[in-house]
Amino acid sequence: MRIIIFILVSIWVCLGYSQNKETLYDFTDLPQSLMLNPGANINFDYHAGVPFLSQFHINAGLKGASVYDVFADDGRDINDKIENTLNTLTSNDYLTLTQQLELISFGWKSKKNEKIYFSGGIYQELDVIGYFPKDFAVLAYQGNQDFLNQPFRFSTINGSAELLTTYHFGYTKKINKKLTFGARVKLYSSMFHIRSAKNKGTFTTVETPEGNNVYQHVISNVDVTVRTSGYASMEDAEGKEITNKLIRRAFLGGNLGLGVDIGFTHKINEQLVITGSANDLGVILYAKDVATYRAQGNYVFEGFEMPVQFSEQDSQNFIDELKEAIPLDTLSKAYVTMRPLKLNTSIRYSFNRYDDGTCDCYIEGEKPPYLDAIGIQLFTQFRPKKPQYAVSLFYYKRFFNFLRTKLTYTIDDYSYYNIGFLTSIHINKINFYISANNLLEYTKLAKVRGSSVQLGFNIIMR
Repeated sequence: MRIIIFILVSIWVCLGYSQNKETLYDFTDLPQSLMLNPGANINFDYHAGVPFLSQFHINAGLKGASVYDVFADDGRDINDKIENTLNTLTSNDYLTLTQQLELISFGWKSKKNEKIYFSGGIYQELDVIGYFPKDFAVLAYQGNQDFLNQPFRFSTINGSAELLTTYHFGYTKKINKKLTFGARVKLYSSMFHIRSAKNKGTFTTVETPEGNNVYQHVISNVDVTVRTSGYASMEDAEGKEITNKLIRRAFLGGNLGLGVDIGFTHKINEQLVITGSANDLGVILYAKDVATYRAQGNYVFEGFEMPVQFSEQDSQNFIDELKEAIPLDTLSKAYVTMRPLKLNTSIRYSFNRYDDGTCDCYIEGEKPPYLDAIGIQLFTQFRPKKPQYAVSLFYYKRFFNFLRTKLTYTIDDYSYYNIGFLTSIHINKINFYISANNLLEYTKLAKVRGSSVQLGFNIIMR
């Protein structure tokens, strides 16, 4: 059992982050900014992403601990470090892993109305979040001897994972010189989903000196549910069969859902701009290959030792009695879940107007009129227990016509000194960009609690 907890804690200190893309948000030199705010004030005639290469994005890290906490070469026993980390983590600490891959990306300016820009594409996404099961991790690693009369809560078991493909089409319109508005319709095709949340019940060991045994172990009001879709049919599948099933589901053969993104950009004056967006306001209906596992009931057993320490026959008797008292039901009822809604807003002040004295085209708005900008961005993502927040300060710099950059400083659940950087290179119509954050921690990777990398290639005509 200690080996299991060692693996659990090791995984925990190696993974987790949020879906905040602070370097890319409102970076209107890139068409990918439309995916974060369909109302971004872009100025393209058309764009096309290089298939499978226009954007690759991955986040990984942890709230609550780091690899260094467990694996530091400091002379301490590793079991002591695991126990210290276990005591440090709480049931509100979580890991998340997010990965996105753009398969197709395109957009064009309307010939009938130059104020309108259409965009669309397909992307694949993996989204995982798991809250640390504090109570049962402690029970498994330390036992219950030091926790008499203290309930271990099943509510600490909370998490979800989903693999899906999203088909989307967006509409961006410059309403007037000050306001740009946009909306994006999304069709989700879920390949795999698992979720366990809002579980109830407790496990408590109490002293009974006047009874037949000294201790009584009480499992009370248990109600634990695990919902899955896309899992049951692959339980016994292997290799190529699994791949074929996932591919079919990716191309609209999975469980379907609908969602929208909305956003705006408003120029308060020539230099001051505010933006806002809401992404993935939508739901998915899971009706295919659905299996919901639910355990409900109560059970009491007595003795000095936990059942796993009993003889083989006693252990089997215990398991049989437990199954009878708390049966595990398998249901095939359809269910609906909401997508994790993400909110962004920012305010940007631009300065250092480009003017070589020979052309007023920048003032006319054909190209960005300012070479520098500073601002602040706020990010919120809704999660099963509570929202995740982040605030970023940023500095934008356009060095030449072919080189644009953005530097960010972010405070979030994981770090108070998260430095990010994005650079975008434009050579003729070809664009390449790369971005990463938590740059200061790359010199001490073992202590990193989060990192994010994204890159891609586009063809852009202005």
